[in-house]
Amino acid sequence: MNQKSERYSRQVLFAPLSKGGQDRLASSCAVVVGCGALGSVSAMALVRAGVGTVRLIDRDFPELSNLQRQVLFCEDDVSAGIPKSVAAAHHLKKMNSEVIVVPIVADITHRNAVDLLGECDVIIDGTDNFETRYLLNEVACQRGIPWVHGGAIGAEGRVMTVIPGQSACLRCLVPDPPQPGTLPTCDTSGILGTASMVIGALQATEAIKLLSGNAADVITGLTAIDLWTGQWQRVSLKSLSVRGCPTCREHDFPWL
Repeated sequence: MNQKSERYSRQVLFAPLSKGGQDRLASSCAVVVGCGALGSVSAMALVRAGVGTVRLIDRDFPELSNLQRQVLFCEDDVSAGIPKSVAAAHHLKKMNSEVIVVPIVADITHRNAVDLLGECDVIIDGTDNFETRYLLNEVACQRGIPWVHGGAIGAEGRVMTVIPGQSACLRCLVPDPPQPGTLPTCDTSGILGTASMVIGALQATEAIKLLSGNAADVITGLTAIDLWTGQWQRVSLKSLSVRGCPTCREHDFPWL
């Protein structure tokens, strides 16, 4: 068995993936927007799984308060003061030299969103604000690119996979962005590192399904969890997906 086969030997034994799915992963491209708690977990999982190209987009720098949950960074990264996407790429390349990891130090805006996101097979949401998420949603719906939304606060989290033309999009679920300051944040309500790890792992798993040719196995609807109470909930969004959503049905892209 060659080195490449050995690396993924346990993964290809998983019947729904197999060698065919592994080969598809190797030829695919994923974009992770935000290298914080969710993004770092998702990126690490995708790189270790053998996704051919992983693009990392983030403009922030690691801080000491990040280390409790942002698994790609260490104290040396904080001291060095280099951008998160660059530090993350450095560590990820050490985990799997076969994967092309591309760090991009930038904010996603209406000016660059299509250029940064348009040429990929899946988009992973590692952001912490709805404005950026609406941009991800619009690029995904405009270009027909699946994307995996995620969010975590306290001990709770949610995951929603959007397959344009087939499932509800973010605007179906949240027609208008919440007013600034109306939702809790990590800075105001805290977060358990374990919550972000679970949500990031769920996001990466959905992405692996999509990239390996197993889109039929994607979890539809919204998955919500509370690790503190042990509650898991699946919310169907089928009724939303048949409505006349301005974005995914009528191709209205105001954020772009």
